[in-house]
Amino acid sequence: QVQLVESGGGLVQAGGSLRLSCVASGRTSSSYFMGWFRQAPGKEREFVARINWSGGSIIYADSVKGRFTISSDNAKNTVYLQMNSLKPEDTAVYYCAVAARWSTSVTAYGYWGQGTQVTVSS
Repeated sequence: QVQLVESGGGLVQAGGSLRLSCVASGRTSSSYFMGWFRQAPGKEREFVARINWSGGSIIYADSVKGRFTISSDNAKNTVYLQMNSLKPEDTAVYYCAVAARWSTSVTAYGYWGQGTQVTVSS
């Protein structure tokens, strides 16, 4: 079992920044991939960014490329999502998740955090 706890969400004006954190505990592995996903009201959960615990294999959704940065800190078992130039359409619940293989698909991720709300006002 892997436990994931996200934090750092909140309310921010358009153009502002937030940094989300995801702390992992339990049966973590250096071979796992950590992903960030988001789900807006009435929409499906969508991929945002992914990284491995070595800090590599990074990929972003086109909608956040150039604005969001994912990073990992092995020593703290923590993955971060730095979100800059936020837009109202970034409003969603943001989840971190763990996968045992390279993927951007929701179905590939077996462990999920509880989510943290990000609201961007115009």
